[in-house]
Parts: sequence; structure tokens; C-alpha cells
Amino acid sequence: MKNLSSSLQHFVVQKGRMSNKEAVQCILLGRVLVNGKKGQLSQPLLPEDEVTLDGHVLKPSQTFTYLAYYKPRGVESTLNLLIQNNLAQALSFNLRLFPVGRLDKESEGLMLLTNDGQLYDRIASAEHHQEKEYIITVDKPLTPEALEHLAEGVVIMGQKTRPAQVSQTGENQFRIILTQGLNRQIRRMCHKLGYAVEQLVRVRIVTLSLGQLQPGEWRALHEEELKQLKQSS
Repeated sequence: MKNLSSSLQHFVVQKGRMSNKEAVQCILLGRVLVNGKKGQLSQPLLPEDEVTLDGHVLKPSQTFTYLAYYKPRGVESTLNLLIQNNLAQALSFNLRLFPVGRLDKESEGLMLLTNDGQLYDRIASAEHHQEKEYIITVDKPLTPEALEHLAEGVVIMGQKTRPAQVSQTGENQFRIILTQGLNRQIRRMCHKLGYAVEQLVRVRIVTLSLGQLQPGEWRALHEEELKQLKQSS
């Protein structure tokens, strides 16, 4: 999922169906406005920018939706309608929103749903090492050795997981902050150490927290939440 910006000059050439020279003249003469202000030749355009030429809209402003959603256990992290119990069925939105950060069917907790491709890419990209926090309940008491291994890294699928922040929150429960998202990573790590995961709840994605949401509930992000999320991503 990509939203690539282009320069204003290139956009005016393409959308205005004019030569490069004509586009340059229009921009320099102030006939092209971006969000009501005189545009610049090499100015990058974002999806939320509005572009007008002589008062006529060449590009309307695209508004984005940002939702915090508590994915219940049993819901698949996909919009594919051919898969049972998919997100599209669970949410029943007319708007197509993409889940940032997958959770397997048996896991639950925070999902960010958005149609902002740039934010999606920044958070979803493994290169950015974005933090995600989980609370895990396992089938038997945790040992100090197990907690130490979880923190230092466990070899799964032929590679050692990145170091993580781990703290015990109950006899059979721990909190872990990961900066990677391998397939079923936490479950595989626990299995390697002799534990079965009974409950896995994601409570944070970067700066966005699950808060008081209950399974199946969602809410729009507050302005300050969104600002912090974008700054940290």
C-alpha cells in the first residue's frame, strides 16, 4: 500500500494537460494554489493537499480516517471476503480501511485502521523497528530463565529475534515490547521455551494505546494522538 508524492510542476503538467513550460509559467505567476497558497515548482504534493488552477480544482483534498480498534479473538486480520470471520465483516464499514499490524486469529487487541498509505507504510515497514506492546498469558508459571530468554532473543524460523523489553506481570503472565513482527513471533518464542500461549493481547502500537476499548469496539483517534503517532513513526 503506497501513497507516493509528486512535484507540483509534474502534477500540473499531467493533470492540466499542458507543456512543461506552460506549467512552470502558471506556477510562477501564482495561478496555481496549494491549500490556498501560491505553489512552488518542486513542492511535493501529499494526498491531503488541494490544488487549484485559476480557481478550478485540479486535485481535491483527500481526507483520511484513523481508527483504534480492538480486534476480538476469532477475527481474521484480512479484508478478503472469501475468508470467514474477516475484518470487513466484523466492522461493516462502507469505507475501505487497512489494518496496520496483523494479529493472528487467536490473538486480540489493538489495531490501527486507516486509509493513509504513508502512515501505514511507516508503521508497517520492518525497517523502522516500531514498538508494539503485548500482554501474554501462558499455561504455567514463568521462570526467571524463560523471561531472560524472551528478553535476549529466541531462535525461531532460523533466526534469533531482536532483544525485547520483558517484565513479569503475574505468575503466568508477562508484558513484552517488540520491535519486529515475525509470523506468530510471540507464540513461536513461547513454544520454543516450553510454554503455550493462552491469551495474547496487543495493548500498544508505537504511541497509540488500547485504552478502555473492549473487544469489537473502535474509536476515532484524537488529534493529539494522531500528531504523536505521526511524529514517532
